[in-house]
Amino acid sequence: MAVDVRQRDDIVILKPKGKIIGRSVRDLSKTINEESAKISGAPKFLFDFADVSVMDSSGLGTLLGAHVSIIQKGGRVAVINVSEKNVKSLIIRSRLISTFEHFESEDEAISALSSE
Repeated sequence: MAVDVRQRDDIVILKPKGKIIGRSVRDLSKTINEESAKISGAPKFLFDFADVSVMDSSGLGTLLGAHVSIIQKGGRVAVINVSEKNVKSLIIRSRLISTFEHFESEDEAISALSSE
């Protein structure tokens, strides 16, 4: 699984592609850890799920672990494009929909995350 990584303002934008299952979960976790290590202050991450077709519970666990780690550092985590049936239903079923800040667009998310 590929993960596009870019920055906009002081926000790390991660856009995984394909399936977040099995071995690809480790790839995503590694990318999150690498990007988090580059940040000296409070990290701000935006996950864009536009190109994710499937995510399993281990993928969700990785996202939750990243969320906890980032929040402990005083940061924020947001998600956009959580529209794929599998991804959205997994987050809703696990009752984590309110854990992540959810926005309709990248611009809206960037604006909100930059407001601090």
